[in-house]
Parts: sequence; C-alpha cells; structure tokens
Amino acid sequence: MKSTISFLGGIIFALVVLVLAGYFAVKAGFVPAGADTKPTAVERWVANTALRAALERDTKGLANPVQPSDENLITGVHLYAENCVICHGASDAKPSNPAQGFYIAAPQLAEDGVEDDPEAESFWKVKHGIRFTAMPSFAPTLEDDQIWKIAMFLKRMDKLPPSVDAEWKQVPSVAGTPSSK
Repeated sequence: MKSTISFLGGIIFALVVLVLAGYFAVKAGFVPAGADTKPTAVERWVANTALRAALERDTKGLANPVQPSDENLITGVHLYAENCVICHGASDAKPSNPAQGFYIAAPQLAEDGVEDDPEAESFWKVKHGIRFTAMPSFAPTLEDDQIWKIAMFLKRMDKLPPSVDAEWKQVPSVAGTPSSK
C-alpha cells in the first residue's frame, strides 16, 4: 500500500514538474511565437489531432442541402473569388504576397486541391475557420448556403462543367510580383 502511494506521488510530482517547466519555457520566451519560424513537432501534432477530431465529430451526418447545378457552381466560383482567392489563389495557383508569408502556408487550391475532401469538411473549415492558422471563420459574413456553394465548387474544381470552368479561369490572379529589395 505504501509503495503504491509513493509510486502515485512520484507520478504526480513528475507531472507537476513537467507543467511548471512548460510554463517557465513559455514565460521565458523559449517557445517560438514568430510567424517566420517553423512549428515544433508538438505544435503540429496538437493542431492536426485537434482538427481531425473536430472534423470527425462535427461533420457526422452533415450533407450539402444545395443541389449541384452550373448556376450554384458559378455562384461558388464567385464567392470563392470574393473571399478566398487572396489566400488560396486563382486557377493559376500562384500565391499572393500575403499568402507567401502565412504561417502555416495556405494551400493554393488550384494546385493542392481539396477535391478528395468530403464537402462537409470543406463546409466546416470555411464556416468555422482553423485555429492557429490564417484560416478565418466566415460564419459572421456568409450564409450557410453560400458556404455550401463554395464547398461544392471546391469538391468539383478539378472536373467542372465547361461553362463553370470558363468562369473559374476568368477569376483574376492576385499573385504577388517580386519586389526589388
């Protein structure tokens, strides 16, 4: 009995020491905070694990109520152009100046694509944003049906009907030009 209490006391003591060491590392500035430094393995693990768990929990049974049509896809293209191009690029997949400095890098969707993601996941990401990235929540500015139209476009952006693809190709690039230093 006494050895069990000693063992548990040792575990509790070790946990307290770890928490205090972490606290002092943060307070002393040893944890990187700059957007120009690479995330630590622990940061990546925590962020990715939390995102995967939230997506799995929050997208169960979530289905797009908007029917796919050229009109709805074109609306999705226009909404993407108005809200997403600055970070995720146009059909040329060239990043804007702000996107080149993001921590964590925003995928250029014409190149990196999310066509293999379920629409519900894209909807969730656009609606709620992604913590610890530059991805904002669009819930305050877009209606759910608008977000679904963006998600619908993203799901199909690699196999758009010709009229929708033509509209997508007309979205102007916001790619930055190299500045002279």
